[in-house]
Amino acid sequence: MNLTETLENLRVSYKKHTLDINDCHLDPHQQFNRWLEEAVKSECDEPNALILSTIKNNRPHARTVLLKGMIDNKFIFYTNYLSAKGLQIDDNPYVCLTFLWLPLQRQIRIEGRVSKVEGKISDDYFQKRPRDNQLGAIASPQSQKVKSREELERLFKETDSKFAQDENLIRPPHWGGYAVEANYFEFWQGRESRMHDRIIYEKNNDLWNRSRLAP
Repeated sequence: MNLTETLENLRVSYKKHTLDINDCHLDPHQQFNRWLEEAVKSECDEPNALILSTIKNNRPHARTVLLKGMIDNKFIFYTNYLSAKGLQIDDNPYVCLTFLWLPLQRQIRIEGRVSKVEGKISDDYFQKRPRDNQLGAIASPQSQKVKSREELERLFKETDSKFAQDENLIRPPHWGGYAVEANYFEFWQGRESRMHDRIIYEKNNDLWNRSRLAP
């Protein structure tokens, strides 16, 4: 059997849960919190992992980042502002977040506008990170081409040596948080026969309207 045949024959029957629109919270953020808590309890790997999709020059780009907080119903993640994603956000502030929790056979897709968080929020979170993670944020020229793994390790060692006497590291200005304010949610629950449940929330002024989509 070749690879294509193997892929064609991969099948999973989705039977674990159902999703009725009347069971969904009126506020999509509360519905998100409910599902995220259940994902954490399910002990699935990295329940706060999400795919961040951006656009630059009419081309899509996507990568995995980690959700690190909710502030005023905004989704918070942190990265290098000079990375590819940071520059793409500068070019176009509209993004999509996709969470996938396979053990629960669930997915959430969120669309909205992203902006940098206040410096104090980034400062506070940076101080909570393990020291090696702080050093990595300072040392790494994220998304830039490097000659080898050895070059990366050299940059890290040089940064570690430079700040060896500093008990508390200061957040570098090129690193910090982003906040995504959502205007669209889709909650997807896998069902049998590929007749999945899809409940969407669309924001109209300050009100959220719920609808069901065909799978």
